[in-house]
Amino acid sequence: MNTLDNHYQEALGSFLNYMLIERNFSAHTKASYNNDLNRYLLFMQDNSRPITAITTRHIEEFITELYTIGLEASSIARNISAIRSFHKFLVNERTLDTNPTENLHQPKQSRYLPNVLTIDETMRLLETPLTLIPRSKYALRDKAMLELLYATGVRVSELINIQQQNLYLDVGFIRIFGKGSKERLVPLGNSSIVWVKRYQTELRLSLVQHKSHDYLFLNARGIKLSRMALFAMVRKYALMAGIEKNISPHTFRHTFATHLIEGGADLRSVQEMLGHSSIVTTQIYTHIDRSFIKEVHKTFHPRG
Repeated sequence: MNTLDNHYQEALGSFLNYMLIERNFSAHTKASYNNDLNRYLLFMQDNSRPITAITTRHIEEFITELYTIGLEASSIARNISAIRSFHKFLVNERTLDTNPTENLHQPKQSRYLPNVLTIDETMRLLETPLTLIPRSKYALRDKAMLELLYATGVRVSELINIQQQNLYLDVGFIRIFGKGSKERLVPLGNSSIVWVKRYQTELRLSLVQHKSHDYLFLNARGIKLSRMALFAMVRKYALMAGIEKNISPHTFRHTFATHLIEGGADLRSVQEMLGHSSIVTTQIYTHIDRSFIKEVHKTFHPRG
């Protein structure tokens, strides 16, 4: 869902007007607050939580989501500040009786090391859309998207912006345009190639409209998928697969990198495929992988 219901929109509008008129905030600061709080309220709306029912735990879940999608620590701190100001305003306006941010503590980033799927969980999740084919024609698209997420480790924004002209399926590569318009070539596995080709020939052609441009993955209206639609799709299949972890599209990125390192890939190669500008960022996966290394030691060391 891309737009806020009136219930949320009215509260946000009142707050932004207050910030602009009574607090004399600049238009730039207002726009920043609007973006951050719009994302926050969309999260609450998508989880069926009216403003009066939001608790500290719900806000902590949202903060976890920000870490999961890879937001910088400084951006998360700004989000938390906006949420605090918003709820304080609602209490002062008597919209709320209590302020759920009073007992909110900004967590250390290390607490939010991303969830990673096991190989078994990954395979279950990748197979789940097949249970809906042919009852849901979009399951074919979803299967191709999940396969591509796991095969390449691309970011959410990179996936939804993939264009067909950047697919080199015959040679097994895809051109990705990442942060700062930096481009990289990422290998594709056989399974993802098969499913992307099937989606292109069996479904995409029927979805194409004049506004589709060259985007690979389209929704029912023939335009590229939104981030929220991708998040909802992944969560739906995770639930169907019986996976209880907090899963998002970004989970596939972490899983991709971790499984490569578990398989013996060197950090430099993983850095290149992920599009990290610094290998320091890639090294997070050596920390995620500690439990795997411990299990290897226990299994194979004579004194394990």
